[in-house]
Amino acid sequence: MTAAAATTTPAPPSPASHRPSPRERVRRLVDDRRFEHAIIAVIVANSISLGLETTSWADGRLGEALGALDRVFIAVFVVELLLKIVARGTRFPRDPWNLFDLVVVGIALLPATGPLSVLRALRVLRVLRLVSSLPSLRRIVAALAHSLPGIGSIAALLSLVFYVAAVMATSLFSATFPEWFGSVGDSLYTLFQVMTLESWSMGIVRPVMEVHPWAWMFFVPFILVASFTVLNLFIAVIVDSMATLHDQMEKAEEAEEKAGHATLAASPAATPADIDLVELRRTCEQMISQAQGVLAVLDARERASYDDGVGDAGGRD
Repeated sequence: MTAAAATTTPAPPSPASHRPSPRERVRRLVDDRRFEHAIIAVIVANSISLGLETTSWADGRLGEALGALDRVFIAVFVVELLLKIVARGTRFPRDPWNLFDLVVVGIALLPATGPLSVLRALRVLRVLRLVSSLPSLRRIVAALAHSLPGIGSIAALLSLVFYVAAVMATSLFSATFPEWFGSVGDSLYTLFQVMTLESWSMGIVRPVMEVHPWAWMFFVPFILVASFTVLNLFIAVIVDSMATLHDQMEKAEEAEEKAGHATLAASPAATPADIDLVELRRTCEQMISQAQGVLAVLDARERASYDDGVGDAGGRD
């Protein structure tokens, strides 16, 4: 009986069967936080070297060293892209940030002599790779892109306000101040300066009020609408877009985490200890969330009781 049980027991898998493939090793290297931090450090160092090249004393003393260092940076970026292409495979061009990095590094590889010497100034675009390397900056850019439809609507509204105000200003002030309001184009430019609040009072409005004392009734409502109301709508749309995008990312992370838990539970290689750790982590996260809710309620009650106590003391006084 013992011999039969021994013959039916499956042999443990050999260590060689669990060795990751070369592509899997490259993927782990690219996804490693230490690798990402190293690339960020290289981008920051490259940014500093590009700034030093614009100063005469550094370019005169360290010109050759900065040039050699720049070539080293380009080589590092090229190797990084090659590793990402190997790790991601066909998924590499699906990520817009990968395409952005590819374009920036490709510009650096082009010769910056002759008619292409203008590309030398575009080397500073490598600094923008910090955006693609830092998730927080990527979220901000994604939120800006997500808010473009709302920003377009507000821009259209602001354009209408500007056009109406420019036509009115041209009709009211063109005879006395033709250099500022001689045409609709001149009025648009002048009103844009007024909207930015750059020398709007002493430079434009007060001289106009010396001739037309009632001019404040035109400029003050325009400033309130254009400078405060409409421009604050831009901020509101961007903030709302960032909040919406943050909620979407949290839901996507939760769905991905649940899918990972289900995959781990269904995996034949998963041990009971692994499954218990996943369940323990999920339970701890739920307890932390519930504790935060209880603390928020207790804090609100404490503030309410404090406000009531202050009110009663004030009433007795």
